[in-house]
Amino acid sequence: MEEKKQDINDGALGAGGQPLQGQITPEIGETADVGITKHGVRVHPQPTSDPLDPLNWSAWRKNTILGIVMFMYFMFTYITTTTVPSFPEIQEFFGISISQVNWTVAIPALGLSVGPLFWSSLADIYGRRIIFIIGTVIALASSIGAGGAKSFGGYMAARFFQGFGVSPAATVGLAIINDLFFEHERGQKVGLWVLAIDTGLLVGPLIGGFMDLVSQFWINWLTAILFAVLLALEIAFLPETLYPRTRMLAWMPPETSEGVTDIEKIAAKRDPADVELKRTKKLPFVNVKPVPGLRHPKPWDTLVRFGLTFKFLTVSIAVFVYCFAWYWWILSIITLIPVAYIQYTPQVQGLLFIGLILGTLFSEALCSGRLSDIIVLRLTKRNHGIREPEMRLWLAYPAALISSIGLIIWGVSVDKMYHWIVGQIAFFLFAAGVQMGNTVICSYIVDCYPLQSMSVITFYAVLLNLSAFVNPFFIAPWQTASGFTWTFAAQGIITFFASVPALAALHKYGPVLRAKSGQPGWLNPEFDNQ
Repeated sequence: MEEKKQDINDGALGAGGQPLQGQITPEIGETADVGITKHGVRVHPQPTSDPLDPLNWSAWRKNTILGIVMFMYFMFTYITTTTVPSFPEIQEFFGISISQVNWTVAIPALGLSVGPLFWSSLADIYGRRIIFIIGTVIALASSIGAGGAKSFGGYMAARFFQGFGVSPAATVGLAIINDLFFEHERGQKVGLWVLAIDTGLLVGPLIGGFMDLVSQFWINWLTAILFAVLLALEIAFLPETLYPRTRMLAWMPPETSEGVTDIEKIAAKRDPADVELKRTKKLPFVNVKPVPGLRHPKPWDTLVRFGLTFKFLTVSIAVFVYCFAWYWWILSIITLIPVAYIQYTPQVQGLLFIGLILGTLFSEALCSGRLSDIIVLRLTKRNHGIREPEMRLWLAYPAALISSIGLIIWGVSVDKMYHWIVGQIAFFLFAAGVQMGNTVICSYIVDCYPLQSMSVITFYAVLLNLSAFVNPFFIAPWQTASGFTWTFAAQGIITFFASVPALAALHKYGPVLRAKSGQPGWLNPEFDNQ
């Protein structure tokens, strides 16, 4: 019976005889004999018997932390788009052109792109909690500055630091999720995390439209209030989750009974009092020293590793295709809604984002994270227990198709002046596809290199927000020259005919590309002891 409990995360070989990226190898200090869940699937990361191990925390605590991470990731994109309904007031107040108004969306995206290169290594040195708190304080102060800005330059500087402050939500946020949850739970949790960024992007204009009834300044005052609430939640309910897993596995390995590990019972039976190493909830309330028990990166390692990640083709191809052939068109829609529906008030324009919001929620509820996990589990069983990251990609094809259809329908509906409900249907389709695609790509690149998840998500976050920074600079001239129909028809064609062939090539040749690229020469700190 034990032989039939195939390992879908550890110890299996992929194409070309290469170890699967989920494998825990002896070189990094973990053993191949890992705990087994009730489903007979060996888990990764391997849990310890330590109650301070985030993997052993209660579901309530884990989900509370996940909620805080999602709140910050919601704010990640909320700040960029909540000001869109007030574009006319901003233009008049600062005396700027419509193109310059679009820059006010691009500049915080630049901060979101640069931030992960600064914060990620620091989070691997000093921990996740302190970086979240510092980033939120910066975002809070910048939001107050944006609300009180008297010059366009001051406003743009505040907008940049809003993005820079909230940017840890991307890389550090996903690192927290990886600290808390097993790999076989990742699809659903990453799906919820992605849901937060997509809903923030779309709910922002909805709320901003109604705040504009008070004044354009109150849009940023409300943003500041939300960051203040987030800061209070982080201080009260976000413990440190960076955990010296390799070191603690040597001291407090999990108990097994007939090959089965009961994690909750382990935490109750083992006495960790003799372990002096300070970790997670035993660290100082405000920790300003490197987290002990780990080999820490240099502060500049994130930038170096970002450059090195280009050579790992499964990651670089997947991220480039998603960011520059698919995702960035959502900024086209957001920045052009005030132009497409100029006859409506800012409040009604905000309500028009409901189609995008519903598409995002529907996709996550029925078609994204959980469905991705189910597909991967079934394909793994068919593949004799051998799990490959490319199993994540099946959902990308219908996602690209429906996004393309949504883009084309919307462009035509604006030029032909169809009823607004046609545009809402188009928004629903496009947003559902973007949500599915985002979940697929995030899960895929982390599954390719789970022991380097911080680096691959930094790569993803930088390029995703770089695409959001670039789009507002060219979309307005393109639409003016070509009209809505041909602008968005071209975008739909690019989405489908660039994304699908590229991802299909990854689907077929991904294992070979990983074998040729080799393994990264670094690890997440939790898998690397000193």
